[in-house]
Amino acid sequence: MSTPEQEIEYRQHRFSPPPGSTEIFLVRHGESAPARGDDPFELVDGQADPDLAPDGRDHAQRVGVRLAGERIDAIYVTTLRRTVQTAAPLAEKLGLTPVVEPDLREIHLGDWENGLFRKYTAEGHPIVERLWTEQRWDVIPGAESDEAFGARLRGALTRIAAAHPDQRVAVFTHGGVIGEVFAQAGRSVERFAFLGADNGSISHLVLHGDRWIVRRFNDTAHLATPLG
Repeated sequence: MSTPEQEIEYRQHRFSPPPGSTEIFLVRHGESAPARGDDPFELVDGQADPDLAPDGRDHAQRVGVRLAGERIDAIYVTTLRRTVQTAAPLAEKLGLTPVVEPDLREIHLGDWENGLFRKYTAEGHPIVERLWTEQRWDVIPGAESDEAFGARLRGALTRIAAAHPDQRVAVFTHGGVIGEVFAQAGRSVERFAFLGADNGSISHLVLHGDRWIVRRFNDTAHLATPLG
């Protein structure tokens, strides 16, 4: 005959956000229009501001469908319209008005703004190789310093978290921003920063020499589970 103590089951731990914390879903904008030398992008505060490409509008719709069933308490966008356009389908589905957070805009590329970064990358400009070797944006002439970039992102996310305790926020932002945020998370003194992957989840890491590239963490789309 079993005792009450023998009948107790101890399931594997399932992650839950600590009380007072804020869940932030970082969404990169959909694909933007291609750069053309004869038709430069409009600029906002010196930064290129292209529309979404047709594929980018499809990306926006798909993001809206994926997140529409989630509890999202607020939506944030940047000053650049590709984030506003990507957030629009979700904002409409949820009846939320996106909040503009200027400090979550993309890294300022200095002399390589307005499509030149794409052009020089495609052409194999020597500074592009240096950028990847040193992993610093400010090797580009006139670009925003990496320290300033990281500080403004941390400040913006800290403000958002302070405004939304115990809430879930969708932040529509840029590739460089997401890269920097996860780089900062990876340098966290918290050894357990990435502890809590769900059972059956998929995380994706690419190793190339000494470079470790995070491509995906705790993706549970195939399990039909909510984003938690």
